[in-house]
Amino acid sequence: MNLKYYYWYFNKIIPERICDEILKLGLSRQHRIATTGEIKEESLRGMSKEAKTQLKALKKKRDSYVVWLEEIWVWNLLQPCVRIANQQTGWNFEWDYSEPCQFTKYHKGQYYGWHCDSWDKPYHAPGKPTHGKIRKLSTILMLSDKKDYTGGDLEMNPRQYDPEKKYEVKNQVLKVKELQEKGSLVVFPSFVWHRVTPVTKGIRYSVPAWHLGSPWK
Repeated sequence: MNLKYYYWYFNKIIPERICDEILKLGLSRQHRIATTGEIKEESLRGMSKEAKTQLKALKKKRDSYVVWLEEIWVWNLLQPCVRIANQQTGWNFEWDYSEPCQFTKYHKGQYYGWHCDSWDKPYHAPGKPTHGKIRKLSTILMLSDKKDYTGGDLEMNPRQYDPEKKYEVKNQVLKVKELQEKGSLVVFPSFVWHRVTPVTKGIRYSVPAWHLGSPWK
């Protein structure tokens, strides 16, 4: 799929006081080690050899802490931005459900390697609203001031395959500078490969979320 826009941004769209409320909410919850589609949380439990092997493999791909936020008011903040971006860019993806938001915390040295948020196969979850759907649009809301951390840049790669499995051409990597301001938000197709570079100082807080629809035809 050829795209004219790989992301759409909203500068400081969410007021700082609201960002602080979300930050306070996220910090009040017990954090979990962030996992991936290939490595599930249950496989990391205990101190078995297998669990240690899985954790080591996970750290090579993703290293951060997360909390799921199911509060509707947080979810409602993102909806207008998703709709506007989807229309303004000409993507016009059909979507009808949003997953709970994910409060994410990156300490010094933590990161998320190249990945995309969507999968080839739809969710298999009979009886749940995600059943038969795929992720189509992704959003990230920044909760931190840029002065509070360094590194932790959101980068995108326009090519639609895993950059780690092919020779990486540096001039094809897009640094999303517009996300560096607190309260700013970006929307992008879930199939676009992206990463969060290692945080080199401070702590980076953000809220990713995903918006689902029927599989591509």
